[in-house]
Amino acid sequence: MNDPTPLLALDNVSKSFSRGGLRVHAVRRISFALLRGRTLALVGESGSGKTTAARLIMREYRPDEGRMLFRGSPIEDGPFASLGAYRRAVQMVFQDPFSSLNPVHTVRYHLERPLRLHHPALSRTERLTAVAEGLTRVKLDPVLILPKYPHELSGGQRQRISIARALAVDPEVIIADEPTSMLDVSVRLGILNLLNDMKRQLGLAVLYITHDIATARYVAEDIMVMYAGQIVEWGETQSVLSNPRHPYTRLLLSAVPDPDRRFVDGQFGDDLANIDEIRRQSAIEQPEVREIGPNHFIRPMPE
Repeated sequence: MNDPTPLLALDNVSKSFSRGGLRVHAVRRISFALLRGRTLALVGESGSGKTTAARLIMREYRPDEGRMLFRGSPIEDGPFASLGAYRRAVQMVFQDPFSSLNPVHTVRYHLERPLRLHHPALSRTERLTAVAEGLTRVKLDPVLILPKYPHELSGGQRQRISIARALAVDPEVIIADEPTSMLDVSVRLGILNLLNDMKRQLGLAVLYITHDIATARYVAEDIMVMYAGQIVEWGETQSVLSNPRHPYTRLLLSAVPDPDRRFVDGQFGDDLANIDEIRRQSAIEQPEVREIGPNHFIRPMPE
């Protein structure tokens, strides 16, 4: 059963950077909540602010404005103020499964290390048991996989190792940053199914970050569309993708091959004829929020 209480929430969080004397607003007043047993997809093109949002959540950056809360308490004031305690609860699966694994160490090392750091009281036997269980959970054979090095594994196997490593410390939240974008198409579905299984079996809250709306549709109950650091449309996934109301969301959907939908005959035609203007107007900060249906919201472009 899903718990309606957010595990992790961002409340009007902003982050900007100075580059060449200019102030770049990477994230602008974003708010969302991650719920146990549900996946929230954050969708947008490169440079939209998705990775900055992930780094804020992982506390690599500090917000310029707004609050981050864990179990309803501000992170800096609650029981997860310690970075170690927070990282036990919130783990990340990275985009590149090869560069996120140290090539000079075996799979056993990669899976034992988080247990040594976060559960130092475990005995050697207990650690090995936990490592074997973790590999079995992600559908890998411990006997075959433990002694191998990353270069001896396929891309899909490496990403399964990354997921097993993230799950080793029993987190409550998983941040998955483009976890299938560097994998062959033939193995992507297996990783997406694995994430879905882990969410259901372990009751995890998952933030799935991607530029690929098709995979977001497959794994996420809820979705947010991001452009120029701003969430422009969000809500229940089926509602947003079957009835996109923000022009930028329509642009993203127009690039997704779908034999069941046609983006012609005037449906999105006006949008596609004014791409540059849509991008320009979508980049303007828009404080207004408009509810257009049950659990479906947009920030309308300036009129």
